Amino acid sequence: MQKGKSLFLSTLKRIAQNRMGILGLVFLVPVLVVGLFAPLIAPHDPLVMIKGDELQAPSVNYFMGTDEFGRDILSRVIYGTQISLGVGIISVSLGVVAGVLSGLIAGYWGGITDTVIMRVWDCILAFPAILLGIAVATVLGPGVMIAGVAVAIRNTPIFSRITRASVLAEREKEYVLAERALGSRNLRIVLRCILPNCISPVLVQITAAMSHAVLLEAGLSFLGLGAQPPIPSWGAMLKASRVFLREAPWYGIFPGVALTVLILGLNFLTDALRDALDPRLAREMR
Repeated sequence: MQKGKSLFLSTLKRIAQNRMGILGLVFLVPVLVVGLFAPLIAPHDPLVMIKGDELQAPSVNYFMGTDEFGRDILSRVIYGTQISLGVGIISVSLGVVAGVLSGLIAGYWGGITDTVIMRVWDCILAFPAILLGIAVATVLGPGVMIAGVAVAIRNTPIFSRITRASVLAEREKEYVLAERALGSRNLRIVLRCILPNCISPVLVQITAAMSHAVLLEAGLSFLGLGAQPPIPSWGAMLKASRVFLREAPWYGIFPGVALTVLILGLNFLTDALRDALDPRLAREMR
């Protein structure tokens, strides 16, 4: 426990010393705060339509203006943060669980089990992410949860391949052979010995997968296969704003900026986390 805590603190310290890490946190922390406290921060109900206030320009009453139904864009952007973060967290979590478990099984036991699992994942990876999302949404129907399932399916093979590669590198090392010689069960060896040494690349991939998940959810919502009206979603707002680009350019600018900030923050944090967990770079920073 103490060793794990020490590793966690040392990783945070290295991220804090990384300019990209600091910049990523500067972008991410406000987004997370907005997502967690959206009901307290939003000045208006994001679903309430106010007749006579359609397509109002940014003002004191509406800091980001209003949409074609008189709804406050700022409030919709704030609540849209919950959609993006929620889909990202849920889909990545499902992908991590399924991917890591399948990767451990494939890498440790090998043989026909490894071949079958990897070929299934290869089939899924053969489809572009957006096409896979469209196919899942077409079969199961549009919706926020369906978008999350589509993203999870896409993420699972990636986590599985990363975990499998780490297991293949670890399973023949001396500490694993020593555990086998002591008569330890395979399950104990995999979970207590090999898995902790495979965590670093998985952690880096989690932040990278989050950015892809957010972008894919926005793309599916833009196509009408993600969040359905009147649920506030950045992708759906971008889609609706196309018709009003000339008369209300702010309609599409603000959700686009919010999406960009979140993606950039996740990408910066991914780079910083990769550097912090790289043993060679860690030794150089000491």
